[in-house]
Amino acid sequence: MRYNTAVDEQTDGPPGAPAPPEAAAPTGPSSADDGSPRRDRRGWIVAVAVAALVGALAGAGVGVVVARSIGAAEQTVIRFSSDTSVFPKVGDVQAVLSRVLPAVVAIKASGPACQGRTSPVGGVQVDEGTGMILTPGGEILTNNHVIAGATQISVTLYGQRRSYPAVLAGTDPTTDVALLQVRGISGLPTVSLGDSSTLLVGDGVLAIGNALALSESTPSVTEGIISAEGRSIRAGGGCAGTESLTGLLQTQAPINPGNSGGPLVDSSGSVIGMNTAAATSSVGNAPAQNIGFAIPIDSIKSLLPGLRLGGTIGPPKAFIGVEVVSVTPALRSAYGLTPTTGALIAVVEPGSPARAAGLEDNDVIVSFDGQAISTDTSLTVAVGGARPGQRVPVVVYRGSHRLTFEVTLGTKPAPPSGGG
Repeated sequence: MRYNTAVDEQTDGPPGAPAPPEAAAPTGPSSADDGSPRRDRRGWIVAVAVAALVGALAGAGVGVVVARSIGAAEQTVIRFSSDTSVFPKVGDVQAVLSRVLPAVVAIKASGPACQGRTSPVGGVQVDEGTGMILTPGGEILTNNHVIAGATQISVTLYGQRRSYPAVLAGTDPTTDVALLQVRGISGLPTVSLGDSSTLLVGDGVLAIGNALALSESTPSVTEGIISAEGRSIRAGGGCAGTESLTGLLQTQAPINPGNSGGPLVDSSGSVIGMNTAAATSSVGNAPAQNIGFAIPIDSIKSLLPGLRLGGTIGPPKAFIGVEVVSVTPALRSAYGLTPTTGALIAVVEPGSPARAAGLEDNDVIVSFDGQAISTDTSLTVAVGGARPGQRVPVVVYRGSHRLTFEVTLGTKPAPPSGGG
């Protein structure tokens, strides 16, 4: 599993907080919309690049609070009232697990190593993830990035050692959802799909999956809450490329490599999301703490009829052809940038629409088709909402000069899909 993402938000420190220390310029910027061939399905779920400013400012804020507390002349005792929260919590965890675990499977996907990656054994890459059984006849729901590029797929049922072959029934790379069909077995237990539209921030959830591939037959279970809704992230790496995912659930139930495609369930044991990505901080910043993301089950339900028809579904995606990073105070100082926010172009791909329009390395994109661009993620989301062939104005700063370019967007190359 793999996912490089940037969370589209920033956290400011308190007034008067010292400026964050300058960080070295990034050596491996994320791609706003390209399918960079970094193949590692297991690593995808943790390769999430949170904007550097988040960690820097959060750290500075904590320092200020601590310093003020130590220097205080008097101590203040705060008494907390009893917890009157009405958010549903997972009460009888064992009862929930007895309904869900039998319908969770471990997925092993193997295929040629992606271009640009050295494979340890004969050019074959083997990766592992999680799936959930939808029908007694063996329909398995999982993430597209778990099986992208695979030529062989197998699943292991809960509590068993034997694996069963599976084939790809349908996939939608744009939403990172795939449907598998297991061969040679029937009468399987199934998950119950819930209603993610009724969720509230604070609701208790369980994340279930083949974490770290520690055991194919006994999934790991973690507990937490829904931390936020409607999150947008940039995620990717490996054979499935980089995608912009929106409308995600955020949870602090720990999610690890191998969890991708597994269920996020509510207090009744109903699946309300599919575990997809987890955040890690950029180098030099405070580590991310239990920030995971899941695709709401309601958005997946609407895809199932199309997935069952077979093949690859979803509209073609627009392509601009730049690799970008968010502008931070450290980058502004290091490169002498004019704008305080935006998406700094690290690489303009040869032959890309951006190159044809005249964009250059070190330009800072501040507007795309009339939409303000404040981070690398906001650019990814904006490009994801455009159409191939669309001509859009892109405003950049080149040094202190503000320039506008007309870019005719191309079509993003489709990532390879798994087979059987």
